[in-house]
Parts: sequence; C-alpha cells; structure tokens
Amino acid sequence: MLDRTATKFSHVKPGDTQFVSGGLRDFFLYRDLGVAEATNGQVIAHLVKANMPPEEGTGWHRHEANFQIVIMTKGWAKFMYEDQVTLVEAGDVVHQRPGIRHYLFDYSPDMEYLEIVSPADFKSIDVDPVCEVPAPTPWK
Repeated sequence: MLDRTATKFSHVKPGDTQFVSGGLRDFFLYRDLGVAEATNGQVIAHLVKANMPPEEGTGWHRHEANFQIVIMTKGWAKFMYEDQVTLVEAGDVVHQRPGIRHYLFDYSPDMEYLEIVSPADFKSIDVDPVCEVPAPTPWK
C-alpha cells in the first residue's frame, strides 16, 4: 500500500549536513536533520552544540511552539525553568511545555543536544526576568 501523507521520507547521515552558525543563538552551532523539509515545516529536528563559552546565556525567553523536547546527547547544560535551576546531563530528556519561561545560562564545552520542536518556524519571545540567574562556569 502506498503512503499518501503530506510528509516525505527522510534519512540524513552524519556526513550529509554540517554544523553551521546562523541559528537562533550565535554561541551555538546547528546541524539540520532534514525533518523540517520532510514534514513541510510541521516539525524541526536539529543537533545543537556549544561553539563559545556561556558568557551571557540565552536570556529569559519563551517559545511560541506546540511541542518542544531537548535530549542531551553530550556534556551538560544548566537551565532556569521559571525559578528552578535544572541541570540537564547527557542522557536526560526535557519536555519544555509550551510557553514556559526559561534561560539556558551555563553549559560544558562538549555540550550537544537534539532539539525537536513543532512547528519548525517556532518563535522565541524575550520575557521579563523571573529571578536572579547564577553565573556560568568559566571554560578553562
């Protein structure tokens, strides 16, 4: 039986796409996994990795998205989710409910995570600070 859904099959191998700058954050590199194109913009999946030390972090923000999940594949990152410090380490999975105010303020030099968001063209909206944010750990 032929599948006639509006999405396409996609298979991206490690050498098919490269980590590039120009994503949401200048201090990260992003590797597109082909899902946004395959789903006609319904979902984006990309690998994100540290590119520069966490001097200022992401700032307080929220996303206009229906679904967002972060799967930490290497290293670690520290987030503020509302007023709670949350350490996310390799192997951890975080579902960020729609609209949650958060701030990624610290991460290891080897940090890398898989992020899956719907829709692919989700918006990031700056918000007023929720609370004080701890200082990042300097890279050596």
